[in-house]
Amino acid sequence: MQLNNAMIQLNQQLTWLFVMALPVACISWTVTHEEVFSEFTGWCKKCSGNSKSLLRKKLFYLFTCEYCFSHYVTILFLAITGFKLLLNDWRGYLVAGFSIVWIANCYMSIYAWLRTSLKKERTQTQIQEQELQEKQAEHKL
Repeated sequence: MQLNNAMIQLNQQLTWLFVMALPVACISWTVTHEEVFSEFTGWCKKCSGNSKSLLRKKLFYLFTCEYCFSHYVTILFLAITGFKLLLNDWRGYLVAGFSIVWIANCYMSIYAWLRTSLKKERTQTQIQEQELQEKQAEHKL
């Protein structure tokens, strides 16, 4: 009976892990890559590149790198939810934090790959359509 409860609890923790990584990935990607925050991230890139202070450089860099930013989003989510993975003390936060960051970055890598693949496919389709239109125009002449 105790082993069964432990398995149920582990399944719940793993579900939380994979689900919590989704909003972490979404927020991290949106802030660092999407147009809605482009002015902010552009400003952060400029401040990071032009700053003489190492602390200031690193602080502004955090908002331009999805991997770096995902650590801070994860810390926020852990503070809000109190989620711990495998252990019920501070070590559970540590394991959960790095696990969420890793899963979230896997999600973002998959998303980036899908996005690039779709863009490549659209571009290839446009080129093929343009070539077909040019051939049809040649036949009409």
